[in-house]
Amino acid sequence: MLYIGVDLGTSAVKLLLMDGAGDIKKTVSREYPLYFPHPGWSEQKPEDWYEAVKAGIRELTDGQDAGQVAGISFGGQMHGLVALDEDDRVLRPAILWNDSRTAKETDYLNNVIGKDKLSEYTANIAFAGFTAPKILWMKEHEPELFARVKKIMLPKDYLAYRMTGVHCTDYSDASGMLLLDVKNRRWSKEMLEICGVTEEQMPALYESYEKVGCLTEKAAEELGLHTGVVVAAGAGDNAAAAVATGTVGDGQCNISLGTSGTIFISSRTFGVDENNALHSFAHADGTYHLMGCMLSAASCNKWWMDDIGKDTDYAAAQAQIGKLGQNHVYFLPYLMGERSPHNDPYARGTFTGLTMDTTRADMTQAVLEGVAFGLRDSLEVARKLGIPMTRTKICGGGAKSPLWKRIIANVMNMEVDVIASEEGPALGGAMLAAVACGEYPSVEEAAAAIVKVVDTVSPEPELVEAYEDRYRRFAQIYPALKNVFPQLA
Repeated sequence: MLYIGVDLGTSAVKLLLMDGAGDIKKTVSREYPLYFPHPGWSEQKPEDWYEAVKAGIRELTDGQDAGQVAGISFGGQMHGLVALDEDDRVLRPAILWNDSRTAKETDYLNNVIGKDKLSEYTANIAFAGFTAPKILWMKEHEPELFARVKKIMLPKDYLAYRMTGVHCTDYSDASGMLLLDVKNRRWSKEMLEICGVTEEQMPALYESYEKVGCLTEKAAEELGLHTGVVVAAGAGDNAAAAVATGTVGDGQCNISLGTSGTIFISSRTFGVDENNALHSFAHADGTYHLMGCMLSAASCNKWWMDDIGKDTDYAAAQAQIGKLGQNHVYFLPYLMGERSPHNDPYARGTFTGLTMDTTRADMTQAVLEGVAFGLRDSLEVARKLGIPMTRTKICGGGAKSPLWKRIIANVMNMEVDVIASEEGPALGGAMLAAVACGEYPSVEEAAAAIVKVVDTVSPEPELVEAYEDRYRRFAQIYPALKNVFPQLA
């Protein structure tokens, strides 16, 4: 049988066709517009998503036996607000995760309702990108539209609704709304009341690998498939990507060196750190996960190389780097502020320790090390919760650098596993569809069968010791500058 994974991204949808053994038959990508009607606003039209998916699935199955498609599932951009009226029509363009209009509402939630209460109700605190602040914004600024809201949904769940007629979401994606009682896997009555919505306005909750329905006759015709195709709930993009890297079960870790950087830690037990430095979300395998998110990771190196150095030969620049663990230059990787673990929009990037003998190679090395140290900050928070971790997967564009992988392995003091496929949320979605259809009995067993490790980078004791000392010095720089950064804004 064949399974379709749908990765609903911010700029495009990526679709993947996988067979039951996990072999990828074909991938397709379709772009759609992104709208910025006011400074700091970011919106998309849900209909554009579905139109792209319709065309994409027909292209994906062209030349394949569409009758063999057994299931579809999703990984999707998180936090976006999709509002439907009583006839299930979209009331306004979706407000996306990277929309920053909700500063006032976020401040109200964190400082009037209070972070302690938010953590008690949802296991998390408010960020401008989360869904709850968007609901409060709509309630105040678009009261007539808000009064007509019948259902509140997340981006990928709109696709599931168009395919099945079911208003649904999954626990991993719902965790990022600031409306879910993550620990108990149910909507938080207190948060719904704070936001002025009812449980009847919320979609039904499913595990990511659960069947929510089959294609309606209309959807089957539109997609060129049959009505027996099972649609599984799917997951938020990070959780779906974690499934695709085999980061499931207890104490598994994945580091993503993309434009932003994430450290994703799966756990069978629920946990929240005392400062809410990490997101505490439900996972797509039915357990939980902690996630630290750096706003700038591989983008730091791109900025340093492309914009400052005017040099696109990354490998040649890294070949000039001498001994690791001995650099006297430190780099704070906060070019866009920082999310985890500092939650500080005023944080800025800095080079510290420059001298007359500092070379360009020293500064390049500092950028790579600074990102690794920033990820280590989040790892330290997780370790204090007692989660056992000895190795991590790694993915993302930055993971193509052998030197950066070596730095990560030694800064983290962990084995770093490189996987064969980096198809991300689309592959995770296809794997969830396969579990929903009974191809595999569980997400963990699907990951064990499909995800292949092709290389491992091991920590080196002398370098681990050297980087331990350097990390402790790095960790002193942000606290020393924290009160200076707001004055620079």
